[in-house]
Amino acid sequence: MLLNQFLILSAVLFCIGVYGVLARRNAVLVLMSIEMLLNAVNINLVAFSTRWGVSGQVFALFIIAVAAAEVGVGLAIVLLIYRNRTSIDLDELDEMKG
Repeated sequence: MLLNQFLILSAVLFCIGVYGVLARRNAVLVLMSIEMLLNAVNINLVAFSTRWGVSGQVFALFIIAVAAAEVGVGLAIVLLIYRNRTSIDLDELDEMKG
């Protein structure tokens, strides 16, 4: 397959992820959108590594590890917010404001 096809797929996934982060109010859906952003970056890294022979797969594994940690911490925060407020709507969270 051509490099352009992977780049177009990655750009589409990245745009969908950005839209999800900006437009969603549910914290779980925002976390899923961030995961989509990270997967778009992984596709780019692997596509360029197969093209030029650099170690993109290693960077992709690091991103997967960071994404797994982000999901664990993010879901723990969402569960604590739900336990205290009985809602995970991000518009209702004003406790973090200074």
